[in-house]
Amino acid sequence: MRRVSGLLLAGALLLLPAFSQGDLSAAGQDAQKLSFNGDTALWMVAIKPDKTGDFEQLMKRVGEALQKLGRSQQAAGWKVVKGPVQPDGNVLYVHVISPVVADADYTVMQILYEANEDPAERTALYEQYRGAFAQNLLVSGYTTALRLGQ
Repeated sequence: MRRVSGLLLAGALLLLPAFSQGDLSAAGQDAQKLSFNGDTALWMVAIKPDKTGDFEQLMKRVGEALQKLGRSQQAAGWKVVKGPVQPDGNVLYVHVISPVVADADYTVMQILYEANEDPAERTALYEQYRGAFAQNLLVSGYTTALRLGQ
C-alpha cells in the first residue's frame, strides 16, 4: 500500500504543472507545456501576500535552473514584475517575456523539475510553489506591433 501511495504522489507531482498553471489551452497545444505565440508574452499571477518571499525565491531558482539547463536565452527575456495588492488581498506579479523563445516551455514547475532530479527537492519546490500560488489571472502571447523610442 505504501508503494502505491508513493507512485500516486509521484504521478501527481509530474502532472501538477498541467493543472497548477490553470487553463493554458490557448497558450499551447500540450496541456503540460506552457509556450507562447508571438514575440512578447504577459502572464499575470496572484500570490498569497504572506508568501511573496517564497514566490520570489522560487522565481530566482527558475532563472538558475534555466542557466543550468543551457536555456540562457529564455532566462534573459523573462522578467517578473511585482504589482500592487489586489482587492482580494493577493499580490499581483506579471511575467513579462520578451522576446519569447519559440516552442520553449515556460512552465515554472517543469523547469524546476528538469533542473532538480532529487525527489525530495522536487517535493519541497512543489510545496513552496503550491503554498504561494493563488491563481493565474492572464496568460497571453502577443506580436509586437510598435516599439516606442526606437
